[in-house]
Amino acid sequence: MLGPVILAASRSDRMRRLISAAPVTKQVVERFIPGETVDEIVPIVRELTGRGLELTMDVVGEDITRPEQAAAARDAYLELVERLGELELGARAEMSVKLSMFGQALPGGHELALANVRPVVEAAAAIGTTVTLDAEDHTTLDSMFAIHEELRKDFPQTGCVIQAYLFRTEADARRLAAVGSRVRLVKGAYKEPAEVAYQQKHEIDKAYVRILRILMEGEGYPMIGSHDPRLISIGQELARRAGRKPDEYEFQMLYGIRGDEHLRLAAEGHRMRVYTAYGTDWYGYFMRRLAEKPANLRFFLRSMISKG
Repeated sequence: MLGPVILAASRSDRMRRLISAAPVTKQVVERFIPGETVDEIVPIVRELTGRGLELTMDVVGEDITRPEQAAAARDAYLELVERLGELELGARAEMSVKLSMFGQALPGGHELALANVRPVVEAAAAIGTTVTLDAEDHTTLDSMFAIHEELRKDFPQTGCVIQAYLFRTEADARRLAAVGSRVRLVKGAYKEPAEVAYQQKHEIDKAYVRILRILMEGEGYPMIGSHDPRLISIGQELARRAGRKPDEYEFQMLYGIRGDEHLRLAAEGHRMRVYTAYGTDWYGYFMRRLAEKPANLRFFLRSMISKG
């Protein structure tokens, strides 16, 4: 399987240099990451919200090694919140954050990440929106869930992400499926060992359905993070069986993948949120998008061949 190989490459400095230097890379990256600055992303936000879609915004970044970098990530999100407020788009665009960008992996990282993310959550609440804490590799999750619980004391709308391929996730879902919670379920996009995660696609898909049923039958707000047509259909059926109205759950998909499906779901009355990333440190995010789906990798390789 190519996925684990690509994920390994996402952590390779040599591969980063090679791929970043390829002439075709920039135009292919723009399929998934439509801008590097707030000014470049604003027209995209206007366009998507104008077409009936909602957004969750991600300022991409990887490999935070100094507290100053974590503070810069915080400030980048605060700039984004300020612009969304000026555009009066708080009701249509939330934010997704990776706590590793806020210093989670540094010495004293749990407290540092909480201190850095709290001002972003506060600022988001002030303009009528919220923040979702993205899930990263399994070693970071206890810290993420603890920060999520702490933030929800003052900002109960703060969301979090759970990953279907981890053995622990069914228990996490039961704990999180409570009144007021917002939980995005994804398959998972990190290379995890067999001791903690399912390795086969059919096992992951079955786990996804089991966990989604828990969320739909719970009292929280499920967010279905998938591009898989079968899982989308199953999600609709589980919502129907649970008696959920269209505004009591939502679908989420990545910018640049299945754009027609985004519009179809929105036109049918579903809440459809587009995960939209921007920034200059795009490499890790881009490589995970390639690893998630063979079609993405084929698209990239065809583009390199045709432009080579």
